[in-house]
Amino acid sequence: MPAVEKEAYYTHDSIDRVASAWLGELQALRERRTSAPTPSQAALLVLDLQDYFADPDSHAFVPSLPAIFPRIEALIRLFATRDQPVLLTRHIDVPDPDAPMRRWWRDAIRLDEPRSELVEGLKTVGGRVLTKSQYDAFFETDLDEVLRGAGATQLVLCGVHAHLCCETTARSAFMRGYEVFVVVDGTATYNEALHRASLLNLAHGFAVPVLSREILSAWEGT
Repeated sequence: MPAVEKEAYYTHDSIDRVASAWLGELQALRERRTSAPTPSQAALLVLDLQDYFADPDSHAFVPSLPAIFPRIEALIRLFATRDQPVLLTRHIDVPDPDAPMRRWWRDAIRLDEPRSELVEGLKTVGGRVLTKSQYDAFFETDLDEVLRGAGATQLVLCGVHAHLCCETTARSAFMRGYEVFVVVDGTATYNEALHRASLLNLAHGFAVPVLSREILSAWEGT
């Protein structure tokens, strides 16, 4: 895996301050957009919260992931309470060593690897788990069919990595006609520069950046 500088730009103490500041920088790009998803139309998609990325002893550990996890749990509870779709992805690489993803990363998340499992707190949430092999969670999965079958027209997106699977899936959802919301404090990647660049790209052309508390407060009492 190519080396990147890792940093815990989100911590339990800093995440509110940092995420709110980033959202402020993006405010002009979302002023004419819907600021929060509609309860009856939205589905929650949680990307790749696997031990491979959550275990501090893993070479692929995302240092900011522990800080976003409680916010994702709160969103899962909100969607589940309202019987809105909750979908979780588990990334498993294809076995072919010459496949583009394998050639790029020179690494593989194997089905038989214990760290390929979803983190412990997600194993009992009752959401539907989809296995994917590419950045795009729609690619060769039944995600689109599941969402359309549930009547979802909006997609709330959380998980890792912000600049890889989250950004690619958000773009793909937009191209399929979904209104996409990316949760600023519910996504993470290896460092601040990658995350901020991804949010800027998405806010400009594909997705509405939101904070988890905006969704929670907007849905309260509805």
